[in-house]
Amino acid sequence: MKSFINVEDIGPLEKAMAEAMEIKNERYKYQHLGKNKTLMMIFFNNSLRTRLSTQKAAMNLGMNVIVLDVNAGAWKLETERGVIMDGDKSEHLLEAIPVMGCYCDIIGVRSFAGLTDREYDYAETVLQQFIQYSGKPVFAMETATVHPLQAFADLITIEEHKTVARPKVVLTWAPHCRALPQAVPNSFAQWMNAADVDLVITHPEGYELDPKFVGNARVEYDQRKAFEGADFIYAKNWSNPGVSNLADYGKITSKDMSWTVDAEHMSWTNHGKFLHCLPVRRGLIVTDDVIESPDSLVIPEAANREISCSVVLKRMLEAM
Repeated sequence: MKSFINVEDIGPLEKAMAEAMEIKNERYKYQHLGKNKTLMMIFFNNSLRTRLSTQKAAMNLGMNVIVLDVNAGAWKLETERGVIMDGDKSEHLLEAIPVMGCYCDIIGVRSFAGLTDREYDYAETVLQQFIQYSGKPVFAMETATVHPLQAFADLITIEEHKTVARPKVVLTWAPHCRALPQAVPNSFAQWMNAADVDLVITHPEGYELDPKFVGNARVEYDQRKAFEGADFIYAKNWSNPGVSNLADYGKITSKDMSWTVDAEHMSWTNHGKFLHCLPVRRGLIVTDDVIESPDSLVIPEAANREISCSVVLKRMLEAM
């Protein structure tokens, strides 16, 4: 595997899930694969779970790890071509990337959407430059439009906790005080479409995700109808994707607090389990009683980030 961005990069999900369970039962089994190999993790944005889980996964596989926080420990990087670099950016990404490639065997990149230029964000401009110019396998640690390591961990969690063969899974929008990217909901929808689940996406009108991620999911604008009979509720805010109106891209066009997931919302489900990628704004996305309830899976979900990343790194090391 040379790159990991979308669900199709992992191959058959059944095989990937089997590897995940194998690694979860014996986390150091493939430590020999990473001997004398180096992972470079490049962060253009803040991280907690991604940083810790990815580093732990690499260490489990015997790898050396270099962590570069671009905003705190490097020259400011220019990402666009054809510009006159007479501002505060001292180095161009097109020189920095091949230099980074000299010092490692695999690169993980975390770079969020700017939420001002939809075409630029959805072209995955920064990530694609790493793939093109680093000369190394590259995987996404959340990008402008996707977060596949999170979605893979979400799927592992659902498989571990489902009580029916084909559970009903609901991705619900919830309000937030800041404009957030669509990466997590995009990847969640993409991976659930590839899995054997009944996926429903619910959100206010105008918040439609890109059709290439929505796939065959049913979109329901009535949140209560969406929740009825659900086995899993995945709450997440996203800013306006600009699908219905490009001028709205990246904006907050709804702050409807009735979408906050509380105990009443969960009572509409089939004893549903609550999921969220974290960090979560309590009182906006979800109430305290729901996230602290026995039906909340946010901590096991976060723990599975180590497992999803282990499978990806294992595949990349095996391909060398």
